[in-house]
Amino acid sequence: MINNYLITFLLAVPLVGALLLLLIKKDKDNLVRYFGLFVSTLTFIISIIIYAGYDSAKGGFQLVEKQMWISNLHISYNVGIDGISLLLVLLTTFLTPLTLLSSWKSINKKVKEFTFFMLLLELGMLGVFVSLDLFLFYIFWEAMLIPMYFIIGIWGGPRRIYASIKFFLFTMFGSLLMLVAIVWLAVYASGILGHFTTNLVELYSIAPTIPYGIQLWMFLAFALSFAIKVPIFPLHTWLPDAHVEAPTAGSVILAGVLLKMGTYGLLRFCLPLFPQAAIHFAPYISILAIIGIIYGALVAMVQKDMKKLVAYSSVAHLGFVVLGIFAMTQESVQGAVIQMVNHGLSTGALFLLVGVLYDRMHTRLISDYGGIAKIVPVFATFFMIASLSSIGLPGLNGFVGEFLILLGTFKSPVLDSWWFAGFATSGVIFAAVYLLWLYQRVFFGEVKNPKVNELKDMNKREIFILSAIFVFIIWIGIYPSTFLKVSETSTQKIIEQVFTPFNTGVK
Repeated sequence: MINNYLITFLLAVPLVGALLLLLIKKDKDNLVRYFGLFVSTLTFIISIIIYAGYDSAKGGFQLVEKQMWISNLHISYNVGIDGISLLLVLLTTFLTPLTLLSSWKSINKKVKEFTFFMLLLELGMLGVFVSLDLFLFYIFWEAMLIPMYFIIGIWGGPRRIYASIKFFLFTMFGSLLMLVAIVWLAVYASGILGHFTTNLVELYSIAPTIPYGIQLWMFLAFALSFAIKVPIFPLHTWLPDAHVEAPTAGSVILAGVLLKMGTYGLLRFCLPLFPQAAIHFAPYISILAIIGIIYGALVAMVQKDMKKLVAYSSVAHLGFVVLGIFAMTQESVQGAVIQMVNHGLSTGALFLLVGVLYDRMHTRLISDYGGIAKIVPVFATFFMIASLSSIGLPGLNGFVGEFLILLGTFKSPVLDSWWFAGFATSGVIFAAVYLLWLYQRVFFGEVKNPKVNELKDMNKREIFILSAIFVFIIWIGIYPSTFLKVSETSTQKIIEQVFTPFNTGVK
């Protein structure tokens, strides 16, 4: 009986936790921190129970809960998971307690409000990944904006107001177009099914009947909203500002989870709902993805700020994910899904490490460092492994995703050219250039700044946080099938929905 409500419990815990947090007195900062950590850890435990109960061989949406919400419009509280959303739910619940732990010392003002917004943000992100009703999905998609806006705007850097407003406006603009397309899609469905509906499974069943011309417009409205969130070049300009100004915890969640909401949307909605349009636009979006891979890497090379360098690396890495999605082969889509997880772990680790350094030195400028490997050897070791993971070294997680994406792109019947894979491969080389060059300038050479001699190595709390992430970085690199088999059936179903002209939907 409990299994029937597991996903509701998953959403209820951070919501109830956030509300209970408001009852704690303001001067009880330590109690607030412990309570926030307890709530987010409990959410992670529930996600592990969901993972244990998920049948990856069966595939499809499981643990589905459906309650009518607005009966006149056939809008319901409809949630469930498949292999793709399960991996992203696990990533979200895993990173949230670690980010709260990472902000234990660095967030000193308005601790209760910060923890409150972090729990609400977790609720919004989880809601996006488990929604099987487009109206519900849209509510969670928009609700997630509010806590992130405040996290950047209150606890961010000197230009935090500018960055938070820019983030909000970019995302809101795309969301409004998506809302129009959702209504249009539901009205179109009413002509076939006899009733207005935003039920995703029902909409899947009518997707092949949508006229080609209408598909093109609906696809563009959805895809633009998701492309801004990814972000795909040239819609990426909000990202470096948001990353640089956000506190470390905000940057980790932004890179680790929020950007994946865009790629998840492309995979969950754009491909199966508008298959003909997806095939039509695939080469054009893939070209933009490759431009993003190369452009993001080249701009990362010339950055003076470590955090901005890692931010631009996200543009490059998410370009790989988008390319994998629109190559539309089993290998490439599987690679895209696992690369979403990989990027969350690797880039999340890099942002945490930059945050560790900033907390001690209060500067992120590369020129302020040099020769610190001897002073902080544990930190240097962690940074090297995170960098190699981001580059895609064989034996670490990044290699698995990039290899599958490039292999699938090379074989793609939609792109039908080896040029796409050829140009994308250059991104791997460029990643090695900017990350190894960063490492060389910060950790080796002469100590130019006498202040770095006072640097203290990582403490037990910081080592625990990074070690937890590194377990999965190495695990995915050595034995990826643990995670690939979770999403295999689900990605296969999406590919079938795209290429089967008269698909009758999913069960």
